[in-house]
This record gives sequence, C-alpha cells and structure tokens, in this order.
Amino acid sequence: MRSLLLAGAALVAFSATMTLESRTASAVVCADGVVRTVCAGPRAAVVVKKPVPVVVCRTVWVNGVKVRKCT
Repeated sequence: MRSLLLAGAALVAFSATMTLESRTASAVVCADGVVRTVCAGPRAAVVVKKPVPVVVCRTVWVNGVKVRKCT
C-alpha cells in the first residue's frame, strides 16, 4: 500500500511538472557557462563562444605626470 501511494505521488508530481514546463517548450532556452553559451531552440541548438574582452591602454599627461590608463 505504501509503495502504491509513493508511486501515485511520483506520478502526480511528474505530470504537474510536465504541465507547467510545457508552456516554455517553444521558447529559446540559453545556459550560460564559463567559456560558452548554449542556446536550444525549437529546431536546433547553437554553441556560442564568449568574445575575449579588448583592453585598450593609452598614455596621457595629468598635471605634468605621465599616466597609463587602460579601459
């Protein structure tokens, strides 16, 4: 009897999860990782590498002192 109740509760939980999740099935879902971003749409999945940030340094004069500024 206990196993039957446990199986019934699992079935109800599974069906409730599938009912709530089915609304977002047609939307694009993206998972952001450390190096890559993976997007899965209704037709296919795409893996996109994150771009390397560009650092630009230049030397400017501030009050007669040479200062290196990086942005």
